[in-house]
Amino acid sequence: MESGFSKANSNNLPRVDAVMLGTFFASNRDFCSSEFRNVKTSMSSRASYGDDAVSYVQLKRDSKCCTVKCKICPEHKVHAKLYGCTLVVDEENEVVLSVKTV
Repeated sequence: MESGFSKANSNNLPRVDAVMLGTFFASNRDFCSSEFRNVKTSMSSRASYGDDAVSYVQLKRDSKCCTVKCKICPEHKVHAKLYGCTLVVDEENEVVLSVKTV
């Protein structure tokens, strides 16, 4: 756990809905819409997909923003190195500010 972060669970995660995600994707120049329509997306959208794909999740709240960090891997590469992913949400204005992988 990083300093200032706490373990995330279903009770303390920020609210992110489909409208917030759609707005983020529409305004993000790094987003590739053709990839979103790909088969990989439908496979990874199954309800059970995240069961094996997510290693751990931590979060930190600073004033109106919530930073969520996790380690994930594609389900088809469960033995591969985990990817780090960081999501920043403005909870006051209900806006996804950034999503980055490292």
